[in-house]
Formats: sequence, structure tokens, C-alpha cells
Amino acid sequence: MIKKETILALAQERIDELKRNLFIVDLSISASNVIHLEIDSETSSVSIDDCIRVSRNIEHNLDREEQDFELSVSSAGIDKPLRVWKQYPKNVGRSLKIKTTDGRKLEGKLLKVETQFIEMGFEETITVEGKKKKEKVNQLVQLDFDHIQEAKIVVSFK
Repeated sequence: MIKKETILALAQERIDELKRNLFIVDLSISASNVIHLEIDSETSSVSIDDCIRVSRNIEHNLDREEQDFELSVSSAGIDKPLRVWKQYPKNVGRSLKIKTTDGRKLEGKLLKVETQFIEMGFEETITVEGKKKKEKVNQLVQLDFDHIQEAKIVVSFK
């Protein structure tokens, strides 16, 4: 079986050479050597060319005569959850849907990212004491990363 460390080292070697603020989001290798690597960028989108270059560096440094494998290198994708801390800063200002480890579901704008937590702003309709009508109130919540089960970008075409 192909080792994860080998793939990570080969991918990181090319990522460092490209100098495009790329980073590895996820790597999986199945028992039958199906390798899937996901990359993202701290500052921009990941191009097809970025994926090709990382893929070629891995492929050219592995011996198919020794072990056959299937390789796929792709961008993390806007439809997938944010999985590593480096994905959060470039999404400040975007709306996120978050599931917390205690079962809460929040949707709001990502306002701030720190090393241990994020801050989100959202509107909530609540009953204000002394008034008959419910009012929309802006709320601010701080969530530690270890309390976030899943965070997804809300795609809007407005």
C-alpha cells in the first residue's frame, strides 16, 4: 500500500514550488490504492493547472511497476464543508451554515477568524419584552473550532 506520508511529501513539494498559497485539505488512500487529494488556496481559487501540476509530481515519482494506483487531485470545492482552519480566513464576509457539536444549527455571516474561534453575525426574530410584534435583532456569536461539527459556505446567486 502507498503511504500517506509519501503522497503528502510529494504534493507539498510541488505546492511549495508553485508559490500560490495552496495547501492540502484532505488526503485519502483506499486499500486498493485509490488516492484522492484535495487542495485549496488561502487567497484565491485553485486552478485546473494547479491540480494537474500537483498530480504530475505525485504520479512521476511513484512507480506503477511496483504498485498500481489511481490518482485524483481536485480543489476542495465550494459545495463541501470547510475542514481546515486555513479555509476560514478567505471566507470572511461570506454566509455560512454551521452545525455545532451540541446540535445547534446557525446561519450567518463570518465576521472574524482567530486561531481558536470564529465570530458570526446573524439576524434573529425574537419577541421583545413589552412589545406585541416580534422584531429582528442582530446577534453576534463566538464559536470555538472544537464546537463546530460542520461549516458550509452558503452559495447565493443574488
